[in-house]
Amino acid sequence: MNILVCIKQVPSSSNVKVDPETGVLIRDGAQSKMNPYDLYALEMGLSLRERYGGSLQVITMGPDSAKAVLMEAIYMGADHGYLISDRRFAGADVLATSYTIASAIAAIATQAPFDLILCGKQTTDGDTAQVGAELAEFLHLPHYANVQSAELTKEGALRCTCLLGRELLTARLTLPALLCADGEINTPRLPSYRRRQAARKREDWITVLSLNDFADQDSTHYGLNGSPTQVEKIFPPEKKAGHVRLTGSGQELGEQLYTLLQEKKFI
Repeated sequence: MNILVCIKQVPSSSNVKVDPETGVLIRDGAQSKMNPYDLYALEMGLSLRERYGGSLQVITMGPDSAKAVLMEAIYMGADHGYLISDRRFAGADVLATSYTIASAIAAIATQAPFDLILCGKQTTDGDTAQVGAELAEFLHLPHYANVQSAELTKEGALRCTCLLGRELLTARLTLPALLCADGEINTPRLPSYRRRQAARKREDWITVLSLNDFADQDSTHYGLNGSPTQVEKIFPPEKKAGHVRLTGSGQELGEQLYTLLQEKKFI
C-alpha cells in the first residue's frame, strides 16, 4: 500500500504576526510545530504500512522553513517528503490550498500513484476542516471524515470506522481513497534518534515542487488570485499579562483565593 499523508506546519504559540495588507499569517521565522491532528493521521499511515507493506510519504505546503515538519515526519518513519513552495501560492484560502495540493499530488502520481491519502481532521490555525474533503473532490476520490480506524479487506478494499455524532459508522471504500483521521484515535510515536542520525548522511529526503511542476500553470488559480474568499480581518489573540500574588498561611491563602474568585464571578 502506497500512502501519502498531508501534514502542515502551524504556529506553536499565540505570538504570531499578521501581514497588515493581505491579512494572512507571516509564517517565515515564526515558532512552529506539526499540526497536532496530522500526527494522528501520520501514526495511522505508519501503522498501515507496517501491517500491509508499501511506502509512506508526506506532503506539505509552505515556505522553505516547512522542511522542518517534513523532516520530523521522516524521523518518525516516513520514507520521503514533498514541499509545495512558491511565492505564487501565498495567501491561498481553503479552496486554493486544496487545488494546489491536489495539483501537486497529481504531478507526483504520474510517477508513483497513491493507494491512500490521509489528512488530519482539521488544523489548529484555520479550524475549517474543509481541505481534506475538497482535496478528495479535486482528485475524484471516495472519502470519509472523522475516521477512527482503517484496515484492508481480503478483496483489497478499505474498511474504516467513522464517528458520526455519537454513533460509529462502518464504511467500505475502493482504493484509491482519502481519509480524514479523527483526533486522539491513537498514540503518535516519537521521532527516532537513529533515523535522525541517518538522515544527516543524505540530502535527498525532500523534493520541492513549484507551480512550474504542475499541469495547470495558470497563476490566477493559486494563492490570493485563486481564492474566492478573502480574509477581512485577522489578529493575534489578546494577551493578558496581569497577575495577582497571594501571601500568607494556608488558611489565609484559601480565604484570599475564595474572595478573589468571588470578585471575578468564577463562583
